[in-house]
Amino acid sequence: MKLKSLFVGDTSNTFVQFFRSIFVGGIATVADMAVLILFRELFGMPESWAAVIGFVVGLAVNYIISTFWVFAKAKVKNRIVDFIGFAVIGIIGLVLTELIIAPFSVKGIFGVGFLVQMKLFGSLLPSESYYIIGKVLAVVLVYMWNFFARKLILYRKVEEKEEGKTKEKEDAEAAK
Repeated sequence: MKLKSLFVGDTSNTFVQFFRSIFVGGIATVADMAVLILFRELFGMPESWAAVIGFVVGLAVNYIISTFWVFAKAKVKNRIVDFIGFAVIGIIGLVLTELIIAPFSVKGIFGVGFLVQMKLFGSLLPSESYYIIGKVLAVVLVYMWNFFARKLILYRKVEEKEEGKTKEKEDAEAAK
């Protein structure tokens, strides 16, 4: 594999797509965080609403870049339906994030998280900061969920069919 193929051209190679999606996720996260901070700090919007707007902007950025650079060919030809599928996977990722962070949170969705109550990290980290560990864990796990769910549900079958057609064409040309 050439280094250039990591950055340029359409690909159905899962490793290259995974590599590229790391960059896309980073860009989308920056967009998400920027909108969150902008709406919270400049406009005084509550964190929960600003976070939703940031999530939607990050999701849109992720979708746009992903469809051109990571997953060039969608199983579904209708872009709206494709985006809805992409968004549903992202929303499931958001729910997973909340569930992963909850045990680490002082003010989580289920109240005080059990890891905070247990003071699991003792004097290494103040309990008010446990959520950072949860968020880091969530970022890794939810990234894996988002990438592989999108790859398998939205983009895999198209790539396999096209690879099969290409292989059939190559075999036919070789037989001539």
